[in-house]
Amino acid sequence: MYLTQEASYGTDVVTNGWERVERYRDTTSGFHAEGFPADGRGDQDGKRVTYFGGISRPSSDGFLLYSAPGWDSGSRPTPVLLVHGANDTADRAWANPGEAGGYGCGAATCPSMGLMQYLATRGYRVFAVGFAHKQGDNLMQAQIVGDAISVIKAKLGVSTVDLVGWSKGEMSARAYVSSVKPSWGRSYAGDVRKLVTVGGPNGGYDYPYAHGWAHDFSIWPECGGRVNAPSPHSHMTCYGQYTAHPEFSMTPSGGYDNYPGQRQMLSRWDGVYGVGGAQDWYTTYYGGQGFYTAGSGIQAAIDAGSLIKPLHDAGVPASVTTYLLAGGSPDVLGIFNENRGPSDGVVFVASALDTTGIPTVGGQATITGANHLELGWNSAADTQIAAWLS
Repeated sequence: MYLTQEASYGTDVVTNGWERVERYRDTTSGFHAEGFPADGRGDQDGKRVTYFGGISRPSSDGFLLYSAPGWDSGSRPTPVLLVHGANDTADRAWANPGEAGGYGCGAATCPSMGLMQYLATRGYRVFAVGFAHKQGDNLMQAQIVGDAISVIKAKLGVSTVDLVGWSKGEMSARAYVSSVKPSWGRSYAGDVRKLVTVGGPNGGYDYPYAHGWAHDFSIWPECGGRVNAPSPHSHMTCYGQYTAHPEFSMTPSGGYDNYPGQRQMLSRWDGVYGVGGAQDWYTTYYGGQGFYTAGSGIQAAIDAGSLIKPLHDAGVPASVTTYLLAGGSPDVLGIFNENRGPSDGVVFVASALDTTGIPTVGGQATITGANHLELGWNSAADTQIAAWLS
């Protein structure tokens, strides 16, 4: 068997309302340790370090499986696996949106409960996966999604699971059911009943390149940035100092490739909504040396490994009924919001609702009052997701 359970933590250790957290390792040859920024911004934190055995930079062959109260007693026949997004954890995403403090949930005040509690109290048997790398390769993470489903099936004696993928989590969930995989990976096992994408970049996104100047200030350390996100630039001037940071690059650079999962979500929207007017907008989007920045442009990053076209071409199996949820409020606190067209602040509504390669669409909805970070706990979003899963 390629799956090994390494540890289990109960209510004496586990926080945020979960009942149990288990750590597993997939021994399949092909998994590897991914790169982490040297300054620690991408490291596991909080309880996740405990769950990963005291390791803050775990290898991507390991994962966490969270179990909600009622995981083995809920009345709903099909269990639900929640798949979190970029720079996130299963704790903050699904169980305690306020864990990261102010603005961490996209609003000025954050609740202490999320979609996990909403579903669990309504009889759903809820699980969540926790990835080793917060910005990791979606192809490896898709294999981990399949692993988590295998564990759930064995625990409960069921044949199918429902998947809910939020933001970047939609990519690995969709890649799993579409058998978009590394050469060494396993194909889809036919064990998903419904797929719900929540603010997912089904049509891709280009936010970092359209708003690169504003985006970079939150990343570049010389500008005071600490956010764990990739930059569209290789060089930038901060307070008169022109510096290189290949470790934060969207594309592999200088031997670094710390953000493969972000690159895999890219597609061009300049032909639909234009580019925007930020400093160095042309060279940021199309590549070259600008006044303050330099970079290779979005097309080079797409060519380095975007998964949007491969996912569209592979298609979701017709047997998997797919539901698409978008946010309609571009008001995420603390960032420059996507304003070129209708969006949730990060992902265009047209991308979140893009059905290319999805033959069986069960429903589409836009939560007009929710931004990208609110979609996991907004009451209208919770109600809609539960209705689709019922």
